Amino acid sequence: MADSPRGEDAALVAVQSALADRPGVLVGARALSHFGEHSIGWLAVSALGALLAPRKRREWLAVGFGAFAAHATAVVIKRVVRRERPHHPSIVVNVGTPSRLSFPSAHATSTAAASILMARVTGLPLPLLLVPPMALSRLVLGVHYPSDVITGVAVGAVVAKTVAVAADRAEGD
Repeated sequence: MADSPRGEDAALVAVQSALADRPGVLVGARALSHFGEHSIGWLAVSALGALLAPRKRREWLAVGFGAFAAHATAVVIKRVVRRERPHHPSIVVNVGTPSRLSFPSAHATSTAAASILMARVTGLPLPLLLVPPMALSRLVLGVHYPSDVITGVAVGAVVAKTVAVAADRAEGD
């Protein structure tokens, strides 16, 4: 018999036990996973925003750049840290992943960056609306530890701030 899950494994099991069997949760989590893979969904939103709002084209392109830069940053950190994804027998993995590396969550990283930068363009509280569902989806799917997701959000926020400062400087020139 496998050891009882502890620490972050136990947290993942608790999240999955509470949410995974609810109607639509796995379907929604998988949809978010596909949307966020390699930040493709955020790049599409950025491109659409740039197309539909030509007066804010630079700001919308900054959203895409920020999402991509956040994803790339997460990938670099993953390759340095080399933490493996959750693999306790009590954790159900509900989606495929492109790698076995877990820390930080690139989905959480790019979503945090994109939502913060989109909030600058739209004035809407997008981080509060977009980050929690993406972050929770990574736990429901069993592909990240809570610390992977929390760190991803923090890294995404730093990347967004960096991109925002650079964009403001470029606009001032």
